[in-house]
Amino acid sequence: MRTISTHGVRTRVLAVVATSLALVGAAACDRSSSTGTSPSQNAGAKDVTLTITSNSIAGGKNADEADWYAKYVIPTFTKQQKAKGVNVTVTFQPSGVDDEQYKTKVALDLKSRAGADIMALDGIWVGEFAQAGYLKPLTDVAGPSVTSWEGWSQIPKAVQANASFEDKTYGIPAGTDGRVLYFNKKLFAQAGLPADWQPKSWQDIIDAGMKLKAISGVNPIQINAGTAMGEATTMQGVLPLLVGAGSEIYSGGKWQGDTKAVRDVLTFYKTLLDQGLENKNFQQAAKGRDQSFAAFAAGKVGILLEGDYFWRSVINPDNGDAPMASRNSDVGWAFIPAREPGSGVGGSNDVSMSGGGGYFLNPNTKYPQQAWELLQFIGSPDAINALLHGSAKITARQDVNEKVLSSDPFLSFVSQKVLPVTHYRPGLAVYPQVSQALQQATADIVSGKSVDEAAKAYGAAVEKAVGGADKVSSS
Repeated sequence: MRTISTHGVRTRVLAVVATSLALVGAAACDRSSSTGTSPSQNAGAKDVTLTITSNSIAGGKNADEADWYAKYVIPTFTKQQKAKGVNVTVTFQPSGVDDEQYKTKVALDLKSRAGADIMALDGIWVGEFAQAGYLKPLTDVAGPSVTSWEGWSQIPKAVQANASFEDKTYGIPAGTDGRVLYFNKKLFAQAGLPADWQPKSWQDIIDAGMKLKAISGVNPIQINAGTAMGEATTMQGVLPLLVGAGSEIYSGGKWQGDTKAVRDVLTFYKTLLDQGLENKNFQQAAKGRDQSFAAFAAGKVGILLEGDYFWRSVINPDNGDAPMASRNSDVGWAFIPAREPGSGVGGSNDVSMSGGGGYFLNPNTKYPQQAWELLQFIGSPDAINALLHGSAKITARQDVNEKVLSSDPFLSFVSQKVLPVTHYRPGLAVYPQVSQALQQATADIVSGKSVDEAAKAYGAAVEKAVGGADKVSSS
C-alpha cells in the first residue's frame, strides 16, 4: 500500500486549492457571458462528433477504464447510433497524471469553453466547478427529459448526491463505496460479545471496547485520528461521527466551526483515548494506518472503522495488502451508529460516508442531445457490467449491484443497506483546508489537549480558511 508523507500531501493540496480558487475567481468574472448551448442545438444532426475524457490511459493509470472506452463504449455506442441512422465519431482523450493535474486541465478547458463533451470527474469537485460556472445542471444542458432516464430509479438518492450540488443534478454517479465498523468475531467471542453485534450508539462502541480491553495484547478500537493519516482521518473518522452527531461539515451555506456536534466528536475521541481503547501509536506514526491494518489482519484489533476497500483490497485473503486467511469466517461488520438513536442527520440511526466519481456533460457541447445519449449509455447496466469484467465492486446502480455482488454478503450489505444512508464530502475548493483543520483537532486530542482547546483552535482555523466567521456555524 502506497504511503505518502503528510507534508507532501499538504503542499500539493494547498497548491491545487490556490490554483482552483484562481480559476474560480476568473470564471466568476466572465460567468455572465458563459451561456453554454441550447439543449436543442443540432438535435437532428446525422453526422456527429463527440469526445470523452477521463484520468485513465492504456497501459497506465486506470488502464481498465481506458480499455473500456476504446473496446466497448465507443464501438458499441457507434454501432447503436448507426442503426438509428446517425453517424457518430467518438474519440477518447486519455490522461494519466495526478488527479490534481487532471482537475486543473479540465477546469482550464471548461473556462475557455473547450474540452471533451463528456468528462469523468471526482464527485468532490462538483460544487467548485458548479460555482465557477464550469458545470451546469443536466437539465440546463440537455433539457427536462433528463429527469425521465431509467437509471435514476436504480441510483439511491444518497448516491445521486455525489454528482449533485445544492439539490441540482450535474452528472451521473459512477462507482462508490461506504464506511462501516469491522470487528473480529473471535475476539468478540472471547470478550463475551455477540457475533451479530450492531451498536446502537457511541456508548455501545465504548462498552464493547471495554470488554475487548480485557484481552491481553489486543487494541480494542481503531478509529483514525491525527494528521499522519491525512484525509483518512477525516473520511474514516471525523465525518461519519459528525454526521452521527447530527451535522454535516457543510450545510446551509455554512461550515461547522466550534459547534456542539464537533465537540461531541472530539469528546468521543477523548473518551476512547482516556479509557485506553485506542492505540496512540497508530494515530501518530507515519505509517500508523498500515500498521493498524496489519494488526487487524493478525487478530490484534477488535473494532475498526474503514471503507469497503478494506475488505476487498487490504484483508482480501487472495491478494490483499494485509491478507487475512480467515477473513470470511472471522470478520463481522456493522453500521456506524449515530451518537444515540435518532441523533444522526435527518434523525437517522445509522450513518456512513462515501466517495467516488461520475460522468458529466460539458455545457458547451455542440451536440447536447447526442452527448446525453452517450452519457446514458455509459451509465447503463450493460456498459457498467462490461467495465466490471465480472469483478465484485460496488457501482451506483442497485440493479447491477444485486447481480455482481450476490456472492459477497459484505459488499451486498454495503450496497443494499449502507449506501441509502450515506453522505458525501462537500465539493468546494476550501474543503481540503477544513479537512486539515479537522485532522489537527483530533491530533490535539491525541496529544493530550482538552476538548475545549482543540475545538476552539479548530473553529479559528476554519474561520480563517473559509474567509470569515459569517461563513461558519458556531452553535
